[in-house]
Amino acid sequence: MLDKVDYWLDLCNEDIITAKWLLKGKRLLHTAYFCHQITEKALKAVVASITEEIPPKTHDLIKLAKRGNIASDLSEIQQLFLNNIAQYQIEARYPESKEKIAQTLTDKKCQQYLKETEEFLCWIKRKLGKS
Repeated sequence: MLDKVDYWLDLCNEDIITAKWLLKGKRLLHTAYFCHQITEKALKAVVASITEEIPPKTHDLIKLAKRGNIASDLSEIQQLFLNNIAQYQIEARYPESKEKIAQTLTDKKCQQYLKETEEFLCWIKRKLGKS
């Protein structure tokens, strides 16, 4: 299962690069979406490591944290981050929500999301002994 953990973490590393380019290009909604994707993949790496199974096909970050037995390890800041970034997976893909959500994003907010995403990814890597 170690190769599956590395697979998920490699995807995270690639997606961080993409998110930075999206932010640089002022593609704010896409930046937030990629921050969710990175966070989801990091949690799937944990699930693969802990359960030695293929992670479930879900975008629910809290559910993945619980499945990976790290929900109780999350700080209040991390819990808030997961709750905030969760909206960009589902709602950002649907036309009725896309425009409304896009209007809530600013360059500064996306910079903060990206910073928090990188911090969360580093925390996950440390937990997995991959830092």
